[in-house]
Amino acid sequence: MHGAASPRARDAAQRRLAEQEAARQVATLGLPVDITPTDALLQEVQWTAGHVQWLRGKVAELEEQDLVWGQTKVKEGGDDRGTTEEAKPSIWYVLYEAERKHLVTVCTAALKAGVEERRVRLAEQQGDLVALAITRILAALDLTPDQQARVPEVVPRELRVIAGGAA
Repeated sequence: MHGAASPRARDAAQRRLAEQEAARQVATLGLPVDITPTDALLQEVQWTAGHVQWLRGKVAELEEQDLVWGQTKVKEGGDDRGTTEEAKPSIWYVLYEAERKHLVTVCTAALKAGVEERRVRLAEQQGDLVALAITRILAALDLTPDQQARVPEVVPRELRVIAGGAA
């Protein structure tokens, strides 16, 4: 006897199968993510925009006649075996249109939730903190009058560079 039929071995096998199934589901469905509703909306807008862009490429690859005509069924065996072709929009086009509608929906939800206004408010708050920090730093440096006179020129220029603008 090698023990494979013992209760302990059966329990271990069931546990391994349950763990494998859980791992499969996590890979498919994912795990909960700690995220704010605002960040979730923004991520959904970004993912959906990416899907729309990708699907637009798939639709662009289609030949014009393939947009509205194609193979819709293949059946092997039986009296009704064979291939069915009919005038129907390509599945790529159907998916593209559905994802575009979803993009409008999530963008509307994000705007309705005030996501952009919150982002602007956050950027303004961060800007205020940076300005306060610079003011304190400059005050602590005990600059000469000539150096103080250059502050309004140098500081904004360098902040524009950091923000991605022209120097």
